[in-house]
Amino acid sequence: MRITGGTLGGRHLCAPAGQGTRPTTDKVRQAIFNLLGPPPDDAQVLDLFAGSGALGLEALSRGAAFATLVERARPALVAMHKNIAALTLAAQVRVLTGEVRVVLPRLVGPFHWVFLDPPYAAGVLDEVLGQLAPAQLADGVVVIAEHDRRSPPAPSCGILALGDRRRYGETEVSLYVRAAPETA
Repeated sequence: MRITGGTLGGRHLCAPAGQGTRPTTDKVRQAIFNLLGPPPDDAQVLDLFAGSGALGLEALSRGAAFATLVERARPALVAMHKNIAALTLAAQVRVLTGEVRVVLPRLVGPFHWVFLDPPYAAGVLDEVLGQLAPAQLADGVVVIAEHDRRSPPAPSCGILALGDRRRYGETEVSLYVRAAPETA
């Protein structure tokens, strides 16, 4: 694994030990950031189910101002802290340890990019997408959900609506935006 672009492009990342975490491949990560383009000014990033932190750290390499990474698995947290230290990004990162559905209601945004890459078998993607609150999401937010192509999340979840979906082998990436407000 490596950072695929930006100021830290080419730098190597540690992957968590064991089989408990499935890191986003370099190919999929690069495709995601090609879709997103440059981050907004002073972009705040939220990386849920962060694993090694690769998505949040890649966002920082590409110009985001700050990243909040949420993870509960000890091997992933060890790899994440090693990556943050190796890339000297500690001043731009906050790591929160805990179960995403417990930590998420306590988070204060606004976040410009939100990454979700839960374990595919956990079946929590729709729930977590629906749990994102308006105050946590910046104007123009993009929520990026990685999932198995056979188990796509719903086209709308809470205040979010599907904007685009791309397939990369067995992996799909769904990009959500704020749903248009209903008019009476």
